[in-house]
Amino acid sequence: MIAMPEMDLLPATRRALLHRLATAQAEGRAPSLVGAVLRDGAPVWTEGRGLVDGAPPTADTQYRIGSLTKTFVAVLVLRLRDEGRLDLADPLGAHLPQAPAATAGLTLAQLLAHTGGIAAETPPPWWERTDGGVRPELAGILEPEPVKHPAGRRFHYSNPGYALLGALVERLRGEPLGQVLAAEILAPLGMTRTSLLPQAPHAQGWAVHPWADVLLPEPATDTGRMAPAGQLWSTVQDLSRFGAFLAAGDPAVLAEATLAEMRTPVAPPDGPAWDAGYGLGLMLKQDGGRQLAGHTGSMPGFLCTLWVSPADRLGAIALANTTTGLAVGGLAADLLRITAEHEPRIPDPWQPLDTHDPALLELTGPWYWGPGAVAIRLRAGGDLELGPLTGPGRAARLQAQPDGTWLGLDGYYAGETLRVIRDAAGTVTHLDLGSFVFTREPYGDGAVTPGGLDPQGWRPGPA
Repeated sequence: MIAMPEMDLLPATRRALLHRLATAQAEGRAPSLVGAVLRDGAPVWTEGRGLVDGAPPTADTQYRIGSLTKTFVAVLVLRLRDEGRLDLADPLGAHLPQAPAATAGLTLAQLLAHTGGIAAETPPPWWERTDGGVRPELAGILEPEPVKHPAGRRFHYSNPGYALLGALVERLRGEPLGQVLAAEILAPLGMTRTSLLPQAPHAQGWAVHPWADVLLPEPATDTGRMAPAGQLWSTVQDLSRFGAFLAAGDPAVLAEATLAEMRTPVAPPDGPAWDAGYGLGLMLKQDGGRQLAGHTGSMPGFLCTLWVSPADRLGAIALANTTTGLAVGGLAADLLRITAEHEPRIPDPWQPLDTHDPALLELTGPWYWGPGAVAIRLRAGGDLELGPLTGPGRAARLQAQPDGTWLGLDGYYAGETLRVIRDAAGTVTHLDLGSFVFTREPYGDGAVTPGGLDPQGWRPGPA
């Protein structure tokens, strides 16, 4: 996110956020609930409802964050990839020889995106409420026949899949997961209140009776081998730092480009609704035309969600200490939406380029793919932006390559090569983008148009 000075949230915005949070806590019957909104990478609103140890929760109150732990593990795997230690297309067994045989051939990308097809849960007993000593070895986290679907064919959420990824991180780093997390993510981001086990002040996890306003304490288990699937505890203050990182990257942890890769959909939604998906360790959600990335989380006694919207430079967090009854994913999305609608993002001031290559101006302006009009614009950093002249259509950013070609960075042309074709005099005659020919006039040059042009050219319609 690009930092820009803005005032605190307006009173009307704060009132709307408070109403949404208070309604969620009362109707969801949560013993406590804390919410927060981030703007430009910093918290601008935090509110706690209910009680923790006799007082409302604060930004420093620890809650268990459940499956949001998986995003931390995914970051550690992507760090190994960016260091050249592994490739996401590698089979798990190439780096983790002790992996159960049925999982050895699954790729790391499939495990990250929950497309490996392996079981959603461990064999009994329920891993979230039992001590990790019940299954001290990796062999104990999966049943004898754990494959439920063909690998790569569908999204099937798997908690043991992330336990395997956590074991991979430990093997390649030669240290326990907690030490790797602290050194590679928590310390660089200044997250001093995130830990594998609870540290005071922290909330007690509760189950709320469905038909009476009474509580049952939930155990705060150390899940051992399953820790990478949901063990972490954190605070709104720390998750604000993590949310800022997820939206914009941090060179001390992962580059912005790698975070953008994590936010790219890999797995389709599981069900009839197409408003959600999964990237590399990140849940993805379409909310009122807004693209959110983050993760939900649940463990007995706790619920959690962190969403970020890089386009809006906003994020939202919701943490509660109840097992069920509160839709925290929707709540956090609503907190972000309320802020965006009440206080739309103020665009950065337009500024001319500091410098440019005059030769690139020759490529800008209108071009035609057949009769379809597109435009190429020169952007900061020397990139080109291709898009429809009017209306919807294919668009992409293009980056200059050492050999004089241009590489598509996103959209339909991601990974495709644009070549600038010149005549003997050095004048640009046309562009070739993945075999598509772009000319300065609609079907302007039959000599370069695949299939040629009718010799009579353009004509009036039939009488």
